Amino acid sequence: MTTDRSSVLVSIGEIRVELASVDSGMTVAVAEGTKRFVVGEGVADAQVSASWGDLSRPVDGPEIFDSGSQWKLYRQGEDYVFRFTIPLTGEHAFKEARFSSDFTSGHVTLHADYHDPSLPAVPLRYPLDELLFTNLLGRGRGVEVHACGLRDHDGRGYLFTGHSQVGKSTTARIWEKEGVLILSDDRIILRWLDGKLWMYGTPWHGEGQYAAADRTELTHVFVLGQGDRNELVPLAPAEAVSSLFTRSFVPFYNGAALAYTLDVLQQVALVVPCAELRFVPDAKVVEFVRENAK
Repeated sequence: MTTDRSSVLVSIGEIRVELASVDSGMTVAVAEGTKRFVVGEGVADAQVSASWGDLSRPVDGPEIFDSGSQWKLYRQGEDYVFRFTIPLTGEHAFKEARFSSDFTSGHVTLHADYHDPSLPAVPLRYPLDELLFTNLLGRGRGVEVHACGLRDHDGRGYLFTGHSQVGKSTTARIWEKEGVLILSDDRIILRWLDGKLWMYGTPWHGEGQYAAADRTELTHVFVLGQGDRNELVPLAPAEAVSSLFTRSFVPFYNGAALAYTLDVLQQVALVVPCAELRFVPDAKVVEFVRENAK
């Protein structure tokens, strides 16, 4: 299936986004890691158009968030406007993404001076794709967490959440040798659907590059921590919520999304066993987790 055309439909966490060119001189594509999330059909939850344009003028609206890296967020009327810059472009944006207040429609403008119009455009290149999905999730659909997620042979779904460099990709490599399904080694989407709590793989992988376009039911949550032996420390619901929240990707500039995310995580902590896993990074931790999960 080609991803170089005038439109493409992507499904991540069963949230579908249609990207379409409205410029006769532009064909659109997705990043290499996102190609496995392209689907042939389905009703889009959000529609994003794209075109070439001139972004030399500033945004006529207040700045509401500065990422500290390549993007800033503005509010112009009811719209949210992301502006992307890099040192090469100086103060001029090389990309602008404008979305409706609920993020179900938007338009991406690529500044032609900083792109090669003869090549397929990738308007939703990271981090814009993740920004769009975290905002869609925060409006009543779910939450994205910093975690490794996998499905064991018996169907159990284990979520190993942790900050950077705590062992998510290492965990994925250890479990992969067991022949289990690794959904992701860095970003997992959690959603309640049909009365069940599901976790989904995403394209935004870690150094292990695990990114499966699949899902499994979540049965156990483990907050990763390093130790000199394998040990499980049960977490009370309030502790679990706090641990999950600090390891979640939340649109902090939106109060309603913050409240919704906390509500989802509270439900997770109440229905799924949560514990801190202090572990030694070797194969023995697999049997340790399986035995304790029983």
